[in-house]
Amino acid sequence: MTEKIKVLMVDDENEFRETTKKLLTRRGFETILAASGEEAMEKLEENPDVIVLDIKMPGMDGHEALKEIRRRRPHVPVIMLTGHATMSSAKEALVDGAFDYLTKPCDITLFSQKIREAWEHARHEAPLEEGSVGDVMIPIEDYTTMNGDQLVDEAIMELKKSFTSKAVTGRIMETGHRSILVMDESGKVVGFLAIKDLLEAIMPAYLRVPKPSMADSIQYSPMFWRGMFKREIAKLAKKRIEEIMSPAPPNIEADSSLMEAAYIMVTNEARRLVVVRGSEIVGVIREQDLFFEMEGMLRR
Repeated sequence: MTEKIKVLMVDDENEFRETTKKLLTRRGFETILAASGEEAMEKLEENPDVIVLDIKMPGMDGHEALKEIRRRRPHVPVIMLTGHATMSSAKEALVDGAFDYLTKPCDITLFSQKIREAWEHARHEAPLEEGSVGDVMIPIEDYTTMNGDQLVDEAIMELKKSFTSKAVTGRIMETGHRSILVMDESGKVVGFLAIKDLLEAIMPAYLRVPKPSMADSIQYSPMFWRGMFKREIAKLAKKRIEEIMSPAPPNIEADSSLMEAAYIMVTNEARRLVVVRGSEIVGVIREQDLFFEMEGMLRR
């Protein structure tokens, strides 16, 4: 992100505010916090670029705050946060001048994308500028990394953690990235480990050939398969990650275009790319990150 966007986050839940600030800071945003509609009015003096406003708050609720913001700062876009139970209320806010609304829980990738859209809209840029790879990637510090000589059972536990929502407020979440980057001692990416690698690794050799020699007979034999999954997992657990990992994903520069990222993914049949800035690894861009950009551009 070439210019830092200042976001005013207004919500009465402290854990949500603090967690969201951490997640947005990692993605290059500057975040101001307010615990109520009344406090938000005071924080307008800090000139936020975008305001994220919860609808249900004690005291001055989101609708009242929105009307006052429109009066004081008519050009600042406001994104409303709502639960499914108040969906109609959120749609009413659009009539009152909100830029858009998001339902909770909300994925942080979509959340940050919506903030950028609101900011671009306020700048009256048409057509909207495309983001770069660095704008939509997952920062490397948020991605799970391990060494190739670590055991697969450790990797499985770490991979499971990546599926767990990092924000536990029920309001915002980070989706699991579904793979582990494997690094050597110098910090170079030497491979990655995904669920597909784990499934392939538990296949006995005779089941991995194009046509298993016993295929015709075993397909009707439940006894053949019984217990096999557990036995193979026990063997797999003590292997080293480097024995079963896939080759390292292709690299792409952080300032590259999203079309270049799509081209590299398609031509290399890669679902993720390692993002670099010079010789430094700065993140990972996944196919779902490009999907969110597709959906956002169509909606715009």
